[in-house]
Amino acid sequence: MSAMAKTYYVYILRSLKDDNFYTGHTADLRKRLAQHNRGDVRSTKARRPLVLIYWEPFKTRGEAMRRERKIKSMCHEAKLKLIEEFRQPG
Repeated sequence: MSAMAKTYYVYILRSLKDDNFYTGHTADLRKRLAQHNRGDVRSTKARRPLVLIYWEPFKTRGEAMRRERKIKSMCHEAKLKLIEEFRQPG
């Protein structure tokens, strides 16, 4: 019996408190969002509540981490464009 392949995600959260973005990666989007909103993540604790507004799946953690670094290096306008394209595919 083979193990199921794990999927990793890069995600962007938006703070409803200050409208800022937070980018990260995880293998479990629901669990990670809950951790952020419980205040378990130091970098977003003061920015709660947070909503998931973007995600991308990857086959490996390395791929997800590279994409996370790329997104974090983007200017705010580029992130907005990425999010808008995600919301309106095609």
